[in-house]
Amino acid sequence: MGLEIEYIDGQTPLDEEEKEGLLISTINTHGELDEFEQQNIEKAIEWTLGRKFKHEKIIAEDFVRELHHKMFGDVWKWAGEFRHSNKNMGCDWKQINTQLKQLNDDCLYWIEHKTYSDVEIAIRYKHSIVSVHCFSNGNGRHSRLMGDVIISHIFRKKVFTWGGRGLNKKGESRNNYFKAIKEADKGSIMPLMKFANT
Repeated sequence: MGLEIEYIDGQTPLDEEEKEGLLISTINTHGELDEFEQQNIEKAIEWTLGRKFKHEKIIAEDFVRELHHKMFGDVWKWAGEFRHSNKNMGCDWKQINTQLKQLNDDCLYWIEHKTYSDVEIAIRYKHSIVSVHCFSNGNGRHSRLMGDVIISHIFRKKVFTWGGRGLNKKGESRNNYFKAIKEADKGSIMPLMKFANT
């Protein structure tokens, strides 16, 4: 296909078959790919802002898939489809449905029983869904938008700042984000909650 992608730490490499799912034949560089994906993501954000969703709709496999498709469907043929191979992170691909169902069930319980604060529920969901790593690519961006949808639609609070965004490029913000993710991996969610609102 000709598209060469330079990955930075924390990004999931695409295999050749996944790269063949690129819908825009004029993309030749990683920079161009980022630009088209960002335009698609902005459309998805507008889509979420223009609707009202109940928590049962959001915390469901169909919504998880639909949101990923809205974010990447103009760029990738496989957008919204769960991955069919193992990656450098995430659960075994055959366990995606099971682990996502468990996460969704847990989250609905957290909401119903007010197990955690509103912010902590959104951030725990974000962290857990990126750990499952449902899709071939875009999991970090998808998980952050899921966190934003949960906090804004379910709890009626402002979306997170995510360290001022810009997390797809090397830099201090991305380094701080991954430090917070690693702390959450070890069981300490507070640094990621703090980062989400910086």
